[in-house]
Amino acid sequence: MINKMKAAVFKDIENIVVEEILVPECPEEGVLVKVISCGICGSDVRNYSSGLRDNIKNQIIGHEIGGIIEEVGGRVKNYKVRDRLAIAPDISCGECIYCRMNFPNLCANHKMIGAHFPGGFAQYIPLTKEILQKGIIHKMPENISYDEAALSEPLSSVVACQERVNVSLGDNVAIIGDGPIGCLHASLARARGASKIIVVGLLRLKELEKFDIDYVIDAGRQDPVEEVLKFTGGKGVDIAIVANPVASTQEQAVEMVRKRGQVVIFGGVSKQNPFTSLNSNIIHYNELSIIGSFSYHPEHHRKALEYISQKKIDSKKFINLSLPLEKIVEGILAAREGKALKVVIHPWDK
Repeated sequence: MINKMKAAVFKDIENIVVEEILVPECPEEGVLVKVISCGICGSDVRNYSSGLRDNIKNQIIGHEIGGIIEEVGGRVKNYKVRDRLAIAPDISCGECIYCRMNFPNLCANHKMIGAHFPGGFAQYIPLTKEILQKGIIHKMPENISYDEAALSEPLSSVVACQERVNVSLGDNVAIIGDGPIGCLHASLARARGASKIIVVGLLRLKELEKFDIDYVIDAGRQDPVEEVLKFTGGKGVDIAIVANPVASTQEQAVEMVRKRGQVVIFGGVSKQNPFTSLNSNIIHYNELSIIGSFSYHPEHHRKALEYISQKKIDSKKFINLSLPLEKIVEGILAAREGKALKVVIHPWDK
């Protein structure tokens, strides 16, 4: 095996360098994975602009990973060379109160591939004993591609969210945000039987045309609340999902749901300006439920792979830009500026 590899290393804010470094050794109680695909996540875009969590620097980022096992440590029994893996980033401790309550996504000692461990924007990634035992890794269904394995990671959080609020047959659902997460929400809501799906967009309105959406609202020209109420005959939607990083749209969500409706705050907002101002009278008198949704359980990752394997989620509608590792900054900027819906990096392409 070669002893050098290419990796995209986060040095500092808006400073990612593709370097040639030593291939990591296979952990004795872990595996070494050859990375075939790694998606650019919205958090990668934010991290590029504002820095990694815990002020981590000089780290290989990337956490939406599809790859194949190149080498297996001598003490590993459940994996073998050539196993194809879908790898998600979260590693929980298994011991804190939230892990014991079966909420590993809320782990008090939460760690991530691409922050606390080297990530997937590299030709190889080592998975240690801790990652294998406490992380989220599934063997890929035979009929899905490595790009689809990468897509399963963001889909997992969407699955967790919609299970929590029980998006189901006959629901009217509004999704605020036209990025890959908003489009995944629209596709999954349809797969779960939603009756009417409304998407409030701004940057990627043309992209929305290929999805099965009943009404697209252009937030740059239309009042989202007014349009939702008009479309629903004044009633409002059953569920509004805020799938963007803009705090002010959370206020709109409160005003566009029906009485006893649900508002989901799905997208994280700027740490410098995290506050919103919700109309508490509407929440009170209409008995609304305001719900936060973050990350997912390993079971949701497995279900996401199933949705893709069963063709309920069409990956071809999402992934519209593939780039080699050397062009990772170009990919991040394309995602940030809305020029691409879902960008996937192929570390072995030239």
